[in-house]
Amino acid sequence: MAGRFRGVAATSVTTYLWFDNQALEAATFYVELFPNSKLGDISYYQADAQQRAGSVLTVEFELFGQPFAALNGGPQFQHSEAVSFQVTCETQEDVDRLWSSLTANGGEESQCGWCKDRWGVSWQVIPLALGRALKGLDGYDSARAFQAMMKMSKIVIADLQ
Repeated sequence: MAGRFRGVAATSVTTYLWFDNQALEAATFYVELFPNSKLGDISYYQADAQQRAGSVLTVEFELFGQPFAALNGGPQFQHSEAVSFQVTCETQEDVDRLWSSLTANGGEESQCGWCKDRWGVSWQVIPLALGRALKGLDGYDSARAFQAMMKMSKIVIADLQ
């Protein structure tokens, strides 16, 4: 059932990511990296627009079945840590693979599982075990797990114990 806001039926929410001119490159990278993901429609700038006619305007794509769009809007807006995407992984191998892919080619490591990809989009790459450790489940000491996490960039499951 659609929600109602001021008499207008709302049926979905799509996250838009603003890029200078790398929308297709970024969307393709994300779709290849994450499961249950696919590219969708691509629109192009027309004549007399702020970008060259025929260049990519928007790219629709899905990550984990969720709708996203990337916009080539120019350099005036940058990504920040104020918005991030959290990806929960089952294994350390999955954390390692995603972390390496996201931080490659100019990405940046941060702390506590946070990183930025080469376009400045912020990600949290989190093993499922982290949430359980911070809650004191599965034999973890939550205070020890928290202290260990605070010293990490990439989360290492074995170091949470």
